[in-house]
Amino acid sequence: MKTVVPRTPFRLLLLWVISYALLMQVVTSCTQKKDTYSNWGVYKGDALSSSYSGLDQINKGNVDKLRVAWTFEPNDSIEGGRPINSESNPIIIENTLYTTSARGRLFAVDATTGAQKWSFDPFNGERGGGIKRGVAYWEDGADKRILFTGGDKLFAIDALSGKPVPTFGQEGQVNLNEGMRGDPDKISVIPTSPGIVFEDLFILGTEVSELYGAEPGHVRAYNVRTGQLVWTFHTIPLPGEVGYDTWPPNAWKYVGGANNWGGLSLDASRGMVFFATGSPTYDYYGADRKGMNLFGNSVVAVNARTGTYIWHFQTIHHDLWDYDLPAPPNLVTVVHEGKEIDAVAQTSKVGFLYVLDRETGKPLFPIEERPVPESDIPGEEAWPTQPFPLKPAPYTRQYLEEADIADYSPASRDSLLNVFRSLRYEGLFTPPSVRGTLQFPGSRGGSSWGGAAFDANTGLLYVRSNDSPEIMRLKKVEPEKSITNLSVYKQGESIYATYCVSCHGQDKNGDEQGNPSLVGIKSRMRETDILVKIKQGGGKMPNFSSVFTDKAKEDAILAFLFENENTGRPDRESSLLEEIQSNQGASRDHEPIDTLPRYLNLTAYGYFRDSEGRPGIKPPWGMLHAINLNTGEFAWSVPVGNNPELQTGDQETGEAGSAGPVVTAGGLVFIAGTRDNKFRAFDKDTGQKLWEYNLPGFANANPSAYQIGEKQYIVLSVGGNAQNTAGSVMAFSLPD
Repeated sequence: MKTVVPRTPFRLLLLWVISYALLMQVVTSCTQKKDTYSNWGVYKGDALSSSYSGLDQINKGNVDKLRVAWTFEPNDSIEGGRPINSESNPIIIENTLYTTSARGRLFAVDATTGAQKWSFDPFNGERGGGIKRGVAYWEDGADKRILFTGGDKLFAIDALSGKPVPTFGQEGQVNLNEGMRGDPDKISVIPTSPGIVFEDLFILGTEVSELYGAEPGHVRAYNVRTGQLVWTFHTIPLPGEVGYDTWPPNAWKYVGGANNWGGLSLDASRGMVFFATGSPTYDYYGADRKGMNLFGNSVVAVNARTGTYIWHFQTIHHDLWDYDLPAPPNLVTVVHEGKEIDAVAQTSKVGFLYVLDRETGKPLFPIEERPVPESDIPGEEAWPTQPFPLKPAPYTRQYLEEADIADYSPASRDSLLNVFRSLRYEGLFTPPSVRGTLQFPGSRGGSSWGGAAFDANTGLLYVRSNDSPEIMRLKKVEPEKSITNLSVYKQGESIYATYCVSCHGQDKNGDEQGNPSLVGIKSRMRETDILVKIKQGGGKMPNFSSVFTDKAKEDAILAFLFENENTGRPDRESSLLEEIQSNQGASRDHEPIDTLPRYLNLTAYGYFRDSEGRPGIKPPWGMLHAINLNTGEFAWSVPVGNNPELQTGDQETGEAGSAGPVVTAGGLVFIAGTRDNKFRAFDKDTGQKLWEYNLPGFANANPSAYQIGEKQYIVLSVGGNAQNTAGSVMAFSLPD
């Protein structure tokens, strides 16, 4: 007898299959979300640059019990070196933390104990150094790689062993100078922020010189497996490319900059990568680059697989203020006019927040083009208008009056007022001048590379701001102003006065804002190390490889720094103008040197301060803000950081800083990066400060949050001190 098995009706079977598929989709989605927000596997938390953690074990109710769980010390400082800062935002993969030290070495650390697993030195025992804000991770089955840069090299390192991957590039490394405009033997391209991984591509921005003739800021994608260059996006467009007509015809052959140095964001589902760019060079004078200068100072979206242009939004036209867009765009989802919209939120140095549709680049809130002051420098043509977002309101002060000038004492205030009144100042976007211009916000105003944190559950974006005015003073550099009749020492003094004095001071003593003292440098550094630092740059210092193109110039600056006044005359003649223009000698096209006049900002990054080094304006000098991106309104604003010596009353002064915040599902916003060396946690709903910890050094870095097993950690890179110049990585957790 044949057994008959009842058949399930087709419609019922189809319904069951669809239901199961939907259930698996929900499960997968939840799992992906948990994995994304439990481990900090990407710089700034995830590919969206959200700086958000979905962990809530550490929360408002217990954050006051937070304590140090472990400390890792790389111990890689140079003998006799000064304390240095790390800007690294560690990533955590499974139970391993990957980070770079302040000297740029790569470390793998047990994320539960802080014990070192392995290290890799990209400099092969040489001094190295330079800013590194993090690393990237890629895997395919058993093949797990850390991708990071050291100097002008891109490395692929086996994540388990710490050894270079021999099939990547040349024995594990790729020369980033290759594929640029200039001769790779004469240029130096040194990224500071990590790239981002998409499928089998590693997409990377770069940091270049900010002088005349610098390299252009190409954004490039490399094959993760082989190191082969796959695509290049030209931020200074070539003939036939979008934006070419916003420059003089041959600008692509000699103008540099417009580079993405702050990092990138990725919408993997759309296959779109987003980046923000800095100013074209030269930062403060653009007679040789008349026009709007795309894609300088722009948010740009390109096809992640091909690098093909999709859209852009320019925040500054023909930048004359070094108003770079300093951080990766936050990819956010907002409710706008009753609709859920995927968007891009871009922070800035001027304190504007630009909220743009992710697919089109169109602003969600109105942005007006308003007239701005004209330049008074011969040959310069400042763009007549600039974009002003109407919402959200600026998150930093943008205008100063005499009532805002600091009042430490009658003498101090009188001195500051005299300086203020002597400068050209017509509000935001007052161009640089020979007379001197007050720049507010300054080039370190608004917010910096730390960027913002976004909580998708509430629509709140958290960003720090700096109120930091600067003084710009241009000087024309004449071809006939030769220094060839001076001694080598005096030539070095002249070079120093042109390029170095604004940061390191007339007396070479530097300042507390990260510009180190050069007094007695011959006892701390070898000549070869000094020349490497000068040519490669690092930290706030750009590379000056374009200036020091021969031994005569090297001898001159070394004679001055080493206080050797008895050196004779150099063998080769040079002038200040030739030093600047020699950068173009690196061009493979050997274009004729531009004969336009050159101006330099002799007080670049020069703070507006009184004679005792105190801020020239009244506090607050640093704030933390919560902005509702659904409405464009501020939820709260509070000072972050404090200078007790300058505090009056109960209100903290706030302090300027570059590092950004992290927001968590536990209701907390963590932030460091203030010169009082404190790590703080705020209530994300109210801005109330709930916890602070005194760190052993300056923590100029974004925190990371992760969980292993049942324990959540907050981890932070901390700079060095007199006892431990190399600094440390500190992890915090709740008591067992």
